Amino acid sequence: MSNPFNELSYEPAFEALGSQFHDVVSAAEFPQHHLRFRNDEVLKIIGLEPNEISDTDFIDAFGKFQGRQPLLAMRYHGYQFGEYNPFLGDGRGFLYGQVRGIDSELYDFGTKGSGPTPYSRGGDGRLTLKGGVREIIAAEALHRYGVKTSRCLSLIETGESLWRGDEPSPTRSSIMVRFSRSHIRFGTFERLHYLQRPDLTQQLVDHVIQYYYPHLWQHSEREALFYTELVERVATLTAQWMSEGFCHAVLNTDNMSITGESFDYGPYAFLNNYDPVFTAAYFDYGRRYCFKNQPIMCRWNLELLQAPLRSVIAQEVMDTALSQFDDQYRRAYHARMLAKLGIPFIDDPSLAEALIQTTLTLLLQLTELGYHAFFMMLRAQFDPSWVDHPSHMLPSLSNGLEDDALDAVTQWRSLYGRSLQTLSSKQLQQVRQTLAQHNPDIVPIRSEIEAIWEPIVLNDDWQPFYNLLKHIKQSVIDAD
Repeated sequence: MSNPFNELSYEPAFEALGSQFHDVVSAAEFPQHHLRFRNDEVLKIIGLEPNEISDTDFIDAFGKFQGRQPLLAMRYHGYQFGEYNPFLGDGRGFLYGQVRGIDSELYDFGTKGSGPTPYSRGGDGRLTLKGGVREIIAAEALHRYGVKTSRCLSLIETGESLWRGDEPSPTRSSIMVRFSRSHIRFGTFERLHYLQRPDLTQQLVDHVIQYYYPHLWQHSEREALFYTELVERVATLTAQWMSEGFCHAVLNTDNMSITGESFDYGPYAFLNNYDPVFTAAYFDYGRRYCFKNQPIMCRWNLELLQAPLRSVIAQEVMDTALSQFDDQYRRAYHARMLAKLGIPFIDDPSLAEALIQTTLTLLLQLTELGYHAFFMMLRAQFDPSWVDHPSHMLPSLSNGLEDDALDAVTQWRSLYGRSLQTLSSKQLQQVRQTLAQHNPDIVPIRSEIEAIWEPIVLNDDWQPFYNLLKHIKQSVIDAD
């Protein structure tokens, strides 16, 4: 019987750009193939019925890579921790193929850990099993929390032993397949600028607009509108990360998608305590990509992208678009934070700002409570009667606090009460549901991830991992 993955209608969209944009590569051969994860939700997006796809189909397609050619290592450069690196590119993965979803959107299958390419820079082109597990958890959690993110289609353990400096070694190896809107990065454009190829820049801009901003294609100012919309998409994405307490950790320009989608999860972390300078990557000694810096760095990456786009888009147009980033980010962030507080909207901007900032101040001073624990508590204990009795709000918050923290609690209760008073009776009754929609009852902080990794290492027990994914899927309620 034929493999359903081989029967998909693959589109040569990126391939058609030509050999200036990619290299044809081959996958490595691996001694073993154990399917550890398959994403049946993703199968449905591309029109496949999960019960018609066997585990063997996954292994043959995405472990042995039978029947799929060409496999393309994408070329790109990037600014890494502020320094330009012209020696990048897909070093341990490739573009497996592109297919249309049932929503008519074009999607990529991109591998990670499938072997060396011309851009491996002496590396083995492999992915540790723990790295694959961590990316699945990040992608599935962010997706469930309403963040625009790539997903993982599959994870196959490959039976090799790897040596890594940041994991106990030897460690196990894997191949992951990422499912995303595009793997074209800011660094894809930066490479063309480095090569002084404005002709290829125009070609790539046209390609991106045709496939990922098609609503702009017929517009006479489509290039300018593309950059303007990208700025807004990135501002919104950054607000999504910040409201969910997510620190990406490596916001280099080669990790910034041209579609404004979050992807490529390495040393990421969800906050435990609210710490604005929390830095997820142990090697980020200067805290360049610490939690609070994420909006600044995303804006800076958009500014860097202007250099290659300058041959296509007028500088003043890009400057105007980028000048809107801060306001776009602030609006998106405020909307998400108010939703996490159960409040759909506050007409008074000063009240909204004060409530959000006081919430963050409260969390900063009550570090033992934790960022997500606070919102979980609010979700569990909310009572509409608080609108008339602010002192009844979250009574345990006051236990054992110093005066400064007690003052923050009192101020927060007052502002939250005033915010509830702006709601209609119907809106007040919907606060509990809003809280449940926007505050997960589980967040995969590092201790949660380590708790499911230990049984895998010690006993090859994958059930805690599957249980965590199931819990994440059920962690917020769906809107009616």
